[in-house]
Amino acid sequence: MIRHQRVAANGIGFHLATCGPEDGPAVVLLHGFPEFWYGWRHQMEPLADVGLRVIVPDQRGYGESDKPGGIGAYALDKLADDVCGICSQLGHERFAVVGHDWGGIVAWHLAAREPARLSRLAILNAPHPATLASYALTHPLQAVRSAYVGFFQMPWLPEMALSVNDHALLALALTGRSPPGTFDEAALVRYREAWSREGALSAMLNWYRAMPLARPEGRRIEIPVKVLWGDEDPALSSGLAEAGAAFCDTCEVVHLPRATHWLHHEMPEEVNASLVAFLAET
Repeated sequence: MIRHQRVAANGIGFHLATCGPEDGPAVVLLHGFPEFWYGWRHQMEPLADVGLRVIVPDQRGYGESDKPGGIGAYALDKLADDVCGICSQLGHERFAVVGHDWGGIVAWHLAAREPARLSRLAILNAPHPATLASYALTHPLQAVRSAYVGFFQMPWLPEMALSVNDHALLALALTGRSPPGTFDEAALVRYREAWSREGALSAMLNWYRAMPLARPEGRRIEIPVKVLWGDEDPALSSGLAEAGAAFCDTCEVVHLPRATHWLHHEMPEEVNASLVAFLAET
């Protein structure tokens, strides 16, 4: 059973969805853009069923969590501090992290910056932040694929574009390349509700606008790491999986040739089985 609660951490309030035994090993699932906790609904109970304490926050700016103003509030270190603060509030000083998209970028950074607190790291289609600029410079196609990030840096115009026609562009980001039915109408209603919350679009975009403030950690990651990568991702080249793995002492990379950026929605059975096998060893 999925339970919902609020906690205060790192100076703001967070909405959490949790399930699994409270005394089980903790695993935090971090969503990306433009999702919220609901994006992990296919993974939560399978992970809880093997005895894990599953913690899924609406990250700052998303869903029912607070949406502080200003670009600086979304700097990468603050996002990592949020995860540590949430887990401390729940009594977990050591935990595993699974991250997708922006949640994966936070997870990479956290694993390099706070090695004593993490037990394991799983990444789903998210580049290591220390690879982003260098990979784009040497892979022109990735630079083209990342062009939307430049648009997101602009003031007010991205908010206007993403809100038009009941957030049609955000809905298209989910449905445009994923197989039909991956995101049904009931799911899109939930997403549109989240996107419509006051201040949500600006807060979500401020994650991108704060990228110049980031100081990515390039230290070796010593804990076990698993990377799952949907190779049909239209925004992220599959080579970014190996680029991130190069920062790890122990990393298994699994490519899913038929999956897109939304692999955990499109292939939940395969993704869940891989995550369970990896995380159950914590």
